[in-house]
Amino acid sequence: MEINSAFSRPRLFILGVFALVFTAYITVAYGRLAFSEKQVSLAPSPSPERGAIFDRNGIPLAIEIPLYHLAIRPSEIRDMEKTVEVLSRVTDMDAGDVRRRIEGAGINFLYLKKKMTEEEYDVAFQGIRSARLTGVHFDKIAGRIYPENALASQLVGFLGDDGKGLSGIEYSLDQMLSPRVSPDPRTARNGSSVYLTIDANLQFKLEEIARKAMQDTGGETIMLVAADSATGEVLSYVSLPSANLNEYTGSVPEERVDLPATVAYEPGSVFKIFSVASFLDAGVVHDQDTFFCDGVYELRMPSGEVVTMNCLGKHGWVNARRALEVSCNDALFQMSERLPAEQFITRLKSFGFGSKTGVELPGETNGILKTPADRTWSARSSPTISIGQEVGVSALQVVKATGAFTSGGAPLQLTVLSKIADPGGAVVYEHKMLPLPPVVSPDTAAHLLSYMETGVVSGIGRQAALGDISIGVKTGTAQMVDQATGAYSETDFLADCIAVFPVEAPRIILYIVLTKPRGRLIYASRIVAPVIAEAANTIVDHLGMAREKAPSFLHSGEFMPPGEGDVSIGTVMPNLTGVPKRYLTPLLERPDLRIRIRGEGRVITQTPPPGTPVKENMLIELNLEYTE
Repeated sequence: MEINSAFSRPRLFILGVFALVFTAYITVAYGRLAFSEKQVSLAPSPSPERGAIFDRNGIPLAIEIPLYHLAIRPSEIRDMEKTVEVLSRVTDMDAGDVRRRIEGAGINFLYLKKKMTEEEYDVAFQGIRSARLTGVHFDKIAGRIYPENALASQLVGFLGDDGKGLSGIEYSLDQMLSPRVSPDPRTARNGSSVYLTIDANLQFKLEEIARKAMQDTGGETIMLVAADSATGEVLSYVSLPSANLNEYTGSVPEERVDLPATVAYEPGSVFKIFSVASFLDAGVVHDQDTFFCDGVYELRMPSGEVVTMNCLGKHGWVNARRALEVSCNDALFQMSERLPAEQFITRLKSFGFGSKTGVELPGETNGILKTPADRTWSARSSPTISIGQEVGVSALQVVKATGAFTSGGAPLQLTVLSKIADPGGAVVYEHKMLPLPPVVSPDTAAHLLSYMETGVVSGIGRQAALGDISIGVKTGTAQMVDQATGAYSETDFLADCIAVFPVEAPRIILYIVLTKPRGRLIYASRIVAPVIAEAANTIVDHLGMAREKAPSFLHSGEFMPPGEGDVSIGTVMPNLTGVPKRYLTPLLERPDLRIRIRGEGRVITQTPPPGTPVKENMLIELNLEYTE
């Protein structure tokens, strides 16, 4: 039987020769690859960039720069001595440290040096390539630089080594900032750019004011939030201490805390403006209703026990305006009796207390606002909450709620986001004011603004006065809870002050909170109100607001103490309540009167009472105390 011609010997011989040559070629090529030195990888190919963060005026707060990690695979290193020598030279690292890290890694991969800049990478890359090292390569990562360092650092946030946001806007808007990942580099896109509502130049000025206030008072932390009362845009967001974002890993935990959004605290007497607004709007208290303050409020508990709650002084007959003007606890306690607890808490909730404000920041607190159904509720809870105790608020909640008085009754929806632009620069989002439902009537809102202005003109908020532009404030001083014991601390206090200006046409809501001041002065009226004045003046000048002597919405003179600098005693004893000591000392020169001044601060009680005929050699006793 003949063999098929397709498989003849000549053809089989030729096929065999071809197979042998091909096999030899593959063997040689493979051998060359196997025994040749591995080269360092070429420079990483361009990758899409993370979007930048700017202030409202386009000042960069966070921008991307390329960074590189120097990676080592110990099992691929052929010449350890040479590798150690070159790497220590091009990275400025100690040779012994380089060897210990490579040999002691215990794994076949490690980063010898992270976050190398473009310049550092160029030097290292050239040296490694020239030395033809093996087992060495670079990973390009999305680096971040923060041109303003610690400015508004908790608001801006921080980017981790993996290119993901860890805090602040870097975290909450990570999906907008991050570039779109695609297996095809031609379809990858850069991330969008975010424009915040803060003004970086104003932020810098206010941070300097806040930092000085901390230093002057020995305070532990300070918050300062300034918002546009018409739009809800936050113009300044100060939270100190703060971390330098370019050295974030070296910061301490206290510097990373976003105080205005995430921390809840008892606000003290600042809260009285929301309580009084609730009582007025519910119709249980009227503008001219009066309450007698003898310095002590007694509350009978269901068990029959009588609980005594103290006021800052003996204020006599006061109405709602006067109660806020001198920060009378007793009057607020009595007002709270008139509104059922359930209705009171419902009204406070409508202001936004007990829930997040919805600002574009992570980790926002709900605060603490208990109800009569809670286990810890007691007969004293309602009056205590009315003066800012047994309640936890955030700084952003206070600013939001104060917006109800500047807008005719509706709280203010806050925002820190001005606009978002796509990689081509087209605006894809722009903030528009979001109206919220009204919680008090326009009449109630107007009354509260007027009351707050009275607190500056003749009350304990005098040191917040601007002089040529109207401002309304309410101060507060609260004991802080000792975290170790759960009881109120005898040494740690919180001082805060809320302000609105100008009163007749509100543009700015300004709120400052200072914790744990040290020294003799702890009351907000003495240590925070002056900071409000300095910050407000800075805002007025920075924004170019008109400085004109605005009209004052003052009440009748029945409860008004004499103006500072006008203290005199004629034939009838005047009302000296609220007058500071420096204006009383000239009275000591009266040879026909015996003046006895006890304490420091402002007059809280006097003997004889106002209206008493003044007689020769009369003894006049004035008791002073530092008030809120």
